[in-house]
This record gives sequence, structure tokens and C-alpha cells, in this order.
Amino acid sequence: MTAKILPLSLLCGAMLLSLAPAAQAQWKWRDADGRVQYSDRPPPGHVAEKDILARPSASALRAMSAPAAAASAPASAAAPGKSASDAAKAEKERKAAEDKRRAEQNAENCRQAQDQLKMLESGIRIRQTNDKGEAVVLDDAARQTQMKQAQTVISVSCK
Repeated sequence: MTAKILPLSLLCGAMLLSLAPAAQAQWKWRDADGRVQYSDRPPPGHVAEKDILARPSASALRAMSAPAAAASAPASAAAPGKSASDAAKAEKERKAAEDKRRAEQNAENCRQAQDQLKMLESGIRIRQTNDKGEAVVLDDAARQTQMKQAQTVISVSCK
């Protein structure tokens, strides 16, 4: 019995270790004073491209959450020693990134609402799970309610 558990334990351990590089994504750059800096967050916006010495891999960047990246922008904008124009530029870049993320989210919400509306309008029987965990068929009143909700999302998100 233990002979079967050991390979499974090793496999699980190897899988956990494969996730470690994403957690240790490191940036490396040279600051204005020529010192090499290391961080798990990207360098400030004023650092020239030639001064960025190392970046995390693409898979590590995908693994890093978007809220963490958004949270780092205001902190870097308020760093001591930055001029007002650098802070304004960083804030403008942060707002542009936020607007882009919001536009992408609206496009995804629009697509999902359109797909939902098409399915509801097709008349096919739809099963849902109620609060008791039971499968129930969507009745006409519930179908109309969901269609109105989908149309509301479409009117807001699809511009």
C-alpha cells in the first residue's frame, strides 16, 4: 500500500514545485544612481527600457494577479524623488490601463449576455439548480426575467 502512495506523493510534490517560479517572478533593473534593483513588481515608469536587466517569464507574468499590478502603480507614483510630471505620467498610464481593462471586461460581458439571450430566445429547455440543489426546468416567467436581465447587460456593456 505504501509503495503506491510514495509515487503519488512525489508526483504531487513535483507539481507543487512547478508552481514556485510564478510565485518568485523577479524583475531586475538599474536605477538612476546605477544600483541594481530587484523586485517582484515591475520597475517604475521612468526606468528606461535599456536599464531593465531581467523580466519574469511570460507564464510568471500571467500568474501574477492584475489587482497586484494595479496596486503597485499608485505606490510607485508616490515614490520620493519623482517629479510632478513623472507622477502625472504614471497616473495617466494607470488610468489608461484601467480603462483598457474595463473595456475588455465590458466586451466579455456583452458577448456572454448576447450568448445567454440567444439561448433563452431559442426556446430550448434549460435546467438550473435551485437553492436546495435540485435540478429544475426554467419556466416561462423565469425565462422572461433572465431575458430582461440579459438585455439590460447588453444595453450597458455593448457600446
